[in-house]
Amino acid sequence: MPGKPYTVAVIVLSDRAASGERPDACIPVIREGLGDAFAITDERVIADDAAALQAALIELCDRGVGAILTSGGTGLGPRDRTPQATSAVLDYEVPGIAEAMRAASLAIIKTAMLSRAVAGVRDRTLIVNLPGSPKAVRETLAVILPALPHALELLGGNVQDG
Repeated sequence: MPGKPYTVAVIVLSDRAASGERPDACIPVIREGLGDAFAITDERVIADDAAALQAALIELCDRGVGAILTSGGTGLGPRDRTPQATSAVLDYEVPGIAEAMRAASLAIIKTAMLSRAVAGVRDRTLIVNLPGSPKAVRETLAVILPALPHALELLGGNVQDG
């Protein structure tokens, strides 16, 4: 890691947290999980709104943040549109990330197979959809965390052939 932490933005999608009906519990879990190697440069809680998510993703990618972690909206509910909104702005998917999260979660809870989370890249920003529950965020973040620095180094053009 070259001298400074990797930059990450966090977007939580929750109608109830966005309206103030309940506090968000996922951002603190993400903060804790990322630790000192990652600098969270932006945290947002927005309603389950595909257009708002797309606009936020584009803005943050244009700003050059290294990674964006979303939380919520990946299930089968009528307002769960995070995967579609994310896919609409991606240049390409990185399916192994979502596959690894689902595989690890499936060993814990059988309904994990219902997750529609996606991961991919827009320009040089990695975007990953995490689940919406704090417990599931903790578990899936632990699965992908070992690969995140290498992914961000590759996207930043900082990996040399050895």
